[in-house]
Amino acid sequence: MRIGVYIYGIAAVAYGITDLVWGEFDPSDQPLQAWGDHIAGAKIFAYIAAIWLVVAGAALLWRPSRRSAAASLTILYGIFVLFPLPRFYWGPHVHGHRAYVYFGVLGDVCQEIILFVAAVIVWKSLSGRDSLSQRAARLLRWTFGLCSIDFGLAHLTAVWTVVPMIPKWMPLGAAFWAVLTGFAFVLAGVAIVSGVFDVLAARLLGLMLLAFSALALAPLIFASPRDHGSWGANAYNLTAIGAAWIVAEWLARQPILNSQPSSQQVKPSLA
Repeated sequence: MRIGVYIYGIAAVAYGITDLVWGEFDPSDQPLQAWGDHIAGAKIFAYIAAIWLVVAGAALLWRPSRRSAAASLTILYGIFVLFPLPRFYWGPHVHGHRAYVYFGVLGDVCQEIILFVAAVIVWKSLSGRDSLSQRAARLLRWTFGLCSIDFGLAHLTAVWTVVPMIPKWMPLGAAFWAVLTGFAFVLAGVAIVSGVFDVLAARLLGLMLLAFSALALAPLIFASPRDHGSWGANAYNLTAIGAAWIVAEWLARQPILNSQPSSQQVKPSLA
């Protein structure tokens, strides 16, 4: 799990730096503007959150401060979950009551939720007596898995929005890869929720996101180096990769935890 934690921490630092450079939240993956175009103190809030990300992300890389850093990121990513919520009203109001609209808006929320889930896992896994109960662990498993399913359904119900992000040089056509990745998200989510090949599914999910970074997102930086969205998308996706691999290794430890008597449970270490 250390690899996932390190990636997650480095990505948080990168995410914070991009917000510091532009002096605002990333409009794509930190959509505070969903609450309105003129929010009092938004710029100051963006700077505070950016510094928060940099400090907490750096602290996550250092073993003695890892638990506090994860708790700090849990709070911040929990706040980020609130950012896209108004889109549940504005999305259908503007685009109509269509399935792809609801899956897309829910996907915006799920993008923040999966980061929150990973932070909770790292924090609680290092918390001794406060470690996760079986009920809480099941809730986190289902939450992460259902988010992956929603990502897939958002792809499959709005293929035309995914096609422009796929490099034109890839064989078989962009629509093929949009549909394939949609099914991959759904299958990964089902595996994680059901517990059948869940560890493999979460690891492959992170690998697929890594391929997204290499093939689709990294080139955006070279095409638009002054665009906050290009840098923010790469920083977010790197964080999501770390989150997927954190979840994968945490899931790998679950059978060990569940097989122990409650008074002698072995706590997973992310140190």
